[in-house]
Amino acid sequence: MMKEQTRFIKFLGGRNLLFLLLVLILVGMMIFIYTKVSFVFYPLGVILSTVAPPAILAFIAYYLLNPIVNLLEKLHIKRLWGIIIIILSIGGIITGLVFLVFPSVEKQVNDLIIETPGYLQQLSGNLENLFKNSFMESYYEDGVEWLSSAFSDLPNLIQEYMGGVFTGIKNIASTVTHVFVALFTFPFVLFFLLKGGETFKGFFIQSLPPKFRKDVDKILNNMDNQVGAYIQGQIIVAIVIGVLLYIGYLIIGLEYAIILAIIAALTSVVPYIGPMIAILPAIVIAVVDSPFMLLKLAIVWAAVQFLEGNFVSPNIMGRTMQIHPLTIIFVLLIGGNLFGIFGVILGIPGYAILKVLFGFIYDKFKVRYDKYYAQDDGPYEIDNVVKK
Repeated sequence: MMKEQTRFIKFLGGRNLLFLLLVLILVGMMIFIYTKVSFVFYPLGVILSTVAPPAILAFIAYYLLNPIVNLLEKLHIKRLWGIIIIILSIGGIITGLVFLVFPSVEKQVNDLIIETPGYLQQLSGNLENLFKNSFMESYYEDGVEWLSSAFSDLPNLIQEYMGGVFTGIKNIASTVTHVFVALFTFPFVLFFLLKGGETFKGFFIQSLPPKFRKDVDKILNNMDNQVGAYIQGQIIVAIVIGVLLYIGYLIIGLEYAIILAIIAALTSVVPYIGPMIAILPAIVIAVVDSPFMLLKLAIVWAAVQFLEGNFVSPNIMGRTMQIHPLTIIFVLLIGGNLFGIFGVILGIPGYAILKVLFGFIYDKFKVRYDKYYAQDDGPYEIDNVVKK
């Protein structure tokens, strides 16, 4: 019996277990102290909030553009010149789109803002006529009453949240400043990532003790493959969905086609939940237009979803990580509650990183289990467990 206990303690780490417990206690004490003197770390929070947006944008663009840079390098174009060509080309494309498309987009946005109250009022009237004198009338009235009570105090809530007029203006100015700084600095961060990303990684690995270099390199490569493939695939799929919907909206003659397609492309970055949000503005406009327009919208949306689900995503997203739909929903809910809109957008890449880390830890656990218990019932083979 004593021997079994000794083996179990060795399996857990032996004396290292006591060291681990001591480290956890110290970490807990540090967290407790941090909660008491968090104001001391305020400058660090400001630095992180300033650096994080351009860094995130640069990493997203890096995963999109690095394969193109590598391709140009294979065509005997020096990496530096390839990066310059790509950045100048993208800058030119964006400038052209701004001059060609922006006036039309701006007009549709202004028209949509002006017409939105009328659309909502007409939609409310149509719904009232639909449910009037039906078994759903009481439920409709309860829903309208709930919405009225929920949004009756909305102006006061907004004012309270903004902290007054001057504080609100200050917050808006701060947000605009952060956005401007992020957009201005991220091209420089992107340039150095494309130029020396592998150098940075190699320097980081070489700075580690030799014993850990192989494992860290494996983890970083897996993270790079998982996150890179997901970002590339998701953005390409979102662009394709936006283009297909724009063509479909033009064919059926739906108003505000550009705006609705852009909304669909942006929200499609978020899996499952994004397309549900994207269709709502189009449904409102189609319902107000006519029942026949709503039918045409349903046909266009079904056709785009069919193409996306059977041709676009399988070919573009085929090499990305396979995640169960229920897992994606839970990740999006948790990320949204913790970090808001950024948690929803970055939740799946964050889950991919954690998945790689926990997968590595699980593999180490299996190796350690085999070391101490394989002689009892055989080695730890996950494939055999799955087959059972």
